[in-house]
Amino acid sequence: MNFPIISALILLPTIGSLFLFFSKSNNENNSTVKYVALFTSLVNFLLSIYLWYLFDQNTSEFQFVEDREWLAGFVNYKVGVDGISILFIILTTFITPLCIISVNNSIKKRLRDFLIAILIMESFMIGVFCSLDLIVFYLFFEAGLIPMFLIIGIWGGPKRVYSAFKFFLYTLLGSILMLVAIISIYWITGTTDVVKLYELGIDPKYQNLLWLAFFSSFAVKTPMWPVHTWLPDAHVEAPTAGSVLLAAILLKMAGYGFIRFSIGLFPYASELFTPLIYSLSVIAIIFTSLIALMQEDMKKLIAYSSVSHMGFVTLGIFTIQQQGIEGSIIQMISHGLVSAALFLCVGVVYDRMHSRLISTYGGIVTIIPKYSVLFMLFTLAALGLPGTTGFIGEFLILMGAFKDNFLVAVIASLGVILGAAYMLWLYKRVVFGKLVNKDLEKMVDLNRSEYFILVILAIPTLFFGFYPDPLINTIEISVNDLIKMYNFNLMNK
Repeated sequence: MNFPIISALILLPTIGSLFLFFSKSNNENNSTVKYVALFTSLVNFLLSIYLWYLFDQNTSEFQFVEDREWLAGFVNYKVGVDGISILFIILTTFITPLCIISVNNSIKKRLRDFLIAILIMESFMIGVFCSLDLIVFYLFFEAGLIPMFLIIGIWGGPKRVYSAFKFFLYTLLGSILMLVAIISIYWITGTTDVVKLYELGIDPKYQNLLWLAFFSSFAVKTPMWPVHTWLPDAHVEAPTAGSVLLAAILLKMAGYGFIRFSIGLFPYASELFTPLIYSLSVIAIIFTSLIALMQEDMKKLIAYSSVSHMGFVTLGIFTIQQQGIEGSIIQMISHGLVSAALFLCVGVVYDRMHSRLISTYGGIVTIIPKYSVLFMLFTLAALGLPGTTGFIGEFLILMGAFKDNFLVAVIASLGVILGAAYMLWLYKRVVFGKLVNKDLEKMVDLNRSEYFILVILAIPTLFFGFYPDPLINTIEISVNDLIKMYNFNLMNK
């Protein structure tokens, strides 16, 4: 196939944003602006589905590779996909149009600029998942900070400036060390090409420091305990669409980085630091679950639940078991769908009552029944009910963990119980109980766009919960090959 489909996926949202940039900005053409952005993101989604259709699941090699000289003799623009990265690209292109539809009620000022930021963000996020050169990966990885910083800082809540700067500084400081590590890798090996680095291997005596440098960036972005505090602040202040992008995709970039680089490039160091990852993951699962139980703000509660869920992800990745890594990938996909839906559910009631406090609500099941049913579905998916994608991911992760470390798996299992506690406690207080606040009687149920978005997110959550084979078949061979390469490098260290 000669058509550069991956470059098209990366560039198309940016081209759409340029159309928006040069369009006239006024209130009358807001609908036109939105339709252009929506059309661009839908075309990109269809293109990603076509990529999945063309993708050969019987090989672990990178496919649709584009390799062009960029900085002569130093950096090549090299992109491609394998079974691990393709699902994250589809998740990105799936969530973005839903974000654009969701701005109906939440964004009143500078809609055009907001949509430009979302489309540029989409380009950068897709770039992260298909980069096959460390420099190109780093540029896309860091560039995503800028539109998200603007989304929180311009369209966020009352403390938006504080939250935006906290988000920016936390993530930037971690990434500086990663840049130093990438330069060091070039100095040691003479290349930043990921495929060549897999073949060459990196001398074990350098791996520990390089692994820690990459870890400093990925740990903040995941986010892992104790560098997680920026996430609840960012979520609380971000507009609904910003929270959706942050939770659904931005957090997954670090999980993907752990799989692609930490395990792929530094197997010796990964084995050495596995106890550290296990410890931090278990603390994240238990500690943030307990904090979530104490929250009065709905967004903060869901943000802390994201830290707990990503604790499961990092735990599964470093089991270096087929089930563990596959479970982590499915958990990331599941969390992308479910957390996006939960933040949208919070956005629905916030647009009507202008309050995120749990105490504001109660007894709304009779007033907005459609909302209550869909909110219940995503609450159950978040706690890992069988029949939802959340169950598949957590079950496989715990299977992998039991194979590698029984004690860690047992402690992590407690996180599932705590997850059920805080999610059901949230749902009970918001939806059931007595209708104390009489203002709630004025609430209207889901409008057409809100209903459409939540139903669209519910379909894959349930479908892949009952039938995960399309996901597992896509990632199986790539994960298996990654584990084989990891074990081979350890034996020959």
